Amino acid sequence: MIWLILGVLLWSGAHLFKRFAPDARAKLGEKGKGLIALILVVSIVLMVIGYRAMDFIPVYNPPYFLLHLNNLLMLFALYFTSPGPKKGALFYKMRHPMLTGFKIWAAAHLLVNGDLASLILFGGLLAWAVIEVITINKSEPDWQPNEKGTIAKDAMFFVASIVLLGVIGYIHGLIGPSPFPG
Repeated sequence: MIWLILGVLLWSGAHLFKRFAPDARAKLGEKGKGLIALILVVSIVLMVIGYRAMDFIPVYNPPYFLLHLNNLLMLFALYFTSPGPKKGALFYKMRHPMLTGFKIWAAAHLLVNGDLASLILFGGLLAWAVIEVITINKSEPDWQPNEKGTIAKDAMFFVASIVLLGVIGYIHGLIGPSPFPG
């Protein structure tokens, strides 16, 4: 459990470092980008090792039908993490599409995983994403929306998200539980 918690904390700390300690981050200069990237890679490794190493400790038992809702939410999570919201016409005024997609991803996984390891991993990452949005909004209040794009761009990235959902779902089923019912 400690590796999982440490991984989530490292992930959060590395991302929030620039906002909570801007002077310390500025002192690192360009070399700081490599250090932060290394910390993020280590955090992901720790999260994977910690998650896989934890015993299954049930906290709640999600109903089976939530698997369908999870897949629908994952489609939107993929779309929001794509360039679609910034280049399209539907969500071009959204300030944090990638973090919104990340929050949807984490929440969707909490719907279908009721064990302690999942609560730590997905709940911790969801908490980080919420804190990240609040912190960015406070530190950069003068944000301007993107230029309005086209519906064609929205459609293109949405179709790409559908394809990506299939690919990710297939790979997910090879290394873990299949996200597709049946």
